[in-house]
Amino acid sequence: MANARTNQNTAPCFQKNREVQLHEGALVWNDGQLSYVGQDCFEIPPVLGTTYGPLTKRLDVSFNALRCLDTLDQFTTLEELILDNNDLEDDASFCHNPHLQTLSVNKNKFKDLEKLLIQLARCYPNLSYLSLLGNPACPDQLTNSDKDEEDYQRYRYYVIHKLPKLKFLDSTRVKNREIQEAQRIGFLMKIARPEMTDWCEEAVENLKAESSRFSPLPRNTPPESSRICAYGKIRHHYSGKNSEGNRFIRNNEL
Repeated sequence: MANARTNQNTAPCFQKNREVQLHEGALVWNDGQLSYVGQDCFEIPPVLGTTYGPLTKRLDVSFNALRCLDTLDQFTTLEELILDNNDLEDDASFCHNPHLQTLSVNKNKFKDLEKLLIQLARCYPNLSYLSLLGNPACPDQLTNSDKDEEDYQRYRYYVIHKLPKLKFLDSTRVKNREIQEAQRIGFLMKIARPEMTDWCEEAVENLKAESSRFSPLPRNTPPESSRICAYGKIRHHYSGKNSEGNRFIRNNEL
């Protein structure tokens, strides 16, 4: 098949898995690079790990609907991982891999930056390229219009502080000045988020319920067809009679 370019010399024999519906036409394997894109799968098909895992250096499973990463532990020699445009959230678990150097998780649903960075620092100690654009945790101005350049720069300082081996962040090279600032003030750039206790959640729900009872207009507002409007002109002549300044001006000085 044209879009399934397979290197017969290095690719293992493809094994079908009865439990997972795998579209062979979307599978691309070429000299250590595995791609399975745009198939709306909720997890990486286990058959990919058992068949290609030990040989894969670059894995691209973008434009799916991934919610978990359980199969990643089978890709033991992975150096580059592309997870763009999926449904990964804060509860996603990454697997330890000292070989991984490039990770792209653009346009997912990560919100807790600190939790994500702690996990990445533990699982990928040699990570040098990271891209988080399009996630709520990343205050880039393209997807977060309420953020500005200062917000994004503080974010960069904090990420570089947590992952000191980074050379690129969000497709932009990490500068020496940023490394120095991250070492100096990076720990202060942490975004503090209040924990939502059960009491807080209940209070928020009560406020929403109360606000829904009120309307900006009275209930007995007449329909638009019965409303009467009028306009006209009012001629006003200023005589200066009530001006405070006139108390100090005599008639012969006018």
